[in-house]
Amino acid sequence: MKSQHSPRADAKMAAPVLRCFSRGRWFGSPRPSGFLLLGPREAHSGAQGLLAMQKARGLFKEFFPERGTKIELPELFDRGTGNFPQTIYCGFDPTADSLHVGHLLALLSLFHFQRAGHNVIALVGGATARLGDPSGRTKEREALEPERVRSNARALRQGLEAMVANHQQLFANGRTWGSFTVLDNAAWYQKQHLVDFLTAVGGHFRMGTLLSRQSVQTRLKSSEGMSLAEFLYQVLQAYDFYYLFKHYGCRVQLGGSDQLGNIVSGYEFIHKLTGEDVFGITVPLITSTTGAKLGKSAGNAVWLNREKTSPFELYQFFVRQQDDLVERYLKLFTFLPLPEIDHIMQLHVKEPEKRGPQKRLAAEVTKLVHGQEGLDSAKRCTQALYHSSIDALEVMSDQELRELFKEASFSELVLDPGTSVLDTCRKANAIPDGPRGHRMITEGGVSINHRQVTNPECVLVVGQHILKNGLSLLKIGKRNFYIIKWLQL
Repeated sequence: MKSQHSPRADAKMAAPVLRCFSRGRWFGSPRPSGFLLLGPREAHSGAQGLLAMQKARGLFKEFFPERGTKIELPELFDRGTGNFPQTIYCGFDPTADSLHVGHLLALLSLFHFQRAGHNVIALVGGATARLGDPSGRTKEREALEPERVRSNARALRQGLEAMVANHQQLFANGRTWGSFTVLDNAAWYQKQHLVDFLTAVGGHFRMGTLLSRQSVQTRLKSSEGMSLAEFLYQVLQAYDFYYLFKHYGCRVQLGGSDQLGNIVSGYEFIHKLTGEDVFGITVPLITSTTGAKLGKSAGNAVWLNREKTSPFELYQFFVRQQDDLVERYLKLFTFLPLPEIDHIMQLHVKEPEKRGPQKRLAAEVTKLVHGQEGLDSAKRCTQALYHSSIDALEVMSDQELRELFKEASFSELVLDPGTSVLDTCRKANAIPDGPRGHRMITEGGVSINHRQVTNPECVLVVGQHILKNGLSLLKIGKRNFYIIKWLQL
């Protein structure tokens, strides 16, 4: 096998490409001895440019192997050699219908490679998700029905494509970027026959090596043990790497630090079959303040799908980050140059009450995930909720109000002539009938559009009680919200 493979030359052999983007146009066991851990002052031997820059940002944690037999990892990314550009991939299993914040570092890593002119692949695990990755888990994942996995895979592809488009449209830097391709490994596994696959692939894996992986050892020692399906997951991930190497010239796999064993399995498989050098790069895992890994399994996921986590909620997640984390997160989750981040932090020292770094972090991430419209929506919601802004309320959509006040009751009412505050509250089932409801208004317990109303018989006025967008935000007490959409205005 040649030392380099051209994606174009192998196009006829490749799995179907779901969508390609490029800027401006469509297109375990003990740590392996060859694994280099990047300490705070260390750089990969000979690493220059891209690798050193991402190491300085803290985005890359480990490289494997430290030295190739024929080529060094830094050489792959050197524009001055015949190896440029390279292809890098990262896998995302559709165990849910959305990616979450825990996936962002891997995505940002792919984007950084793309921005440097390399071609990147986001691999949706439409096949591997049915087995379940045991890495970092204390018990087996709940099995998903095939149609559920296919539905999740479609949703992940759509989410990835949306982020790629946002990146392309809103973060251009005037340079020529590489391509971004989305694939699904179901495209090649659905063509495989079990016995043929085991015969062709299984003979290249040694049981002792597979059993020695930390993820396997941990599960085997647990009371639940480990299923054969989970055990074979690392074999399929290794084959994915081989398939992408063979058909797309992919020499680098990205993954979270909990993917170390699976990445090494792929390296060993490819090296055994071809004698060629491939490499793995891990990114750090992001944890909560309690040290728990962010994700749906831990129950603390912040989703990237608007229907599960609104742009406002995503924005506020980053605005609320602590001062001792925000500089690191600016380096990890944004494309801001390091000197600019240093300047932002210097201003923060002088005026910490403004929370400048947190707001910039939140804006950059929300814009990448939800686009400019999503960021604008998050800012409108912030103004409406925390600054009681009538102007913000007037331009908010039904969707934004529902996202902002998730527990609020939503009503559609016809505005009859002479409709009063008391009529409105009762039609929205916001107050009890009788004297008690009347008293709640007179005693100041009711506000409409952030303005307190104390006269139950006051007739609603368009522009005051009813906003230009045909909506009213009714609040009873301190926490009970009701959204009213007026018909036939």
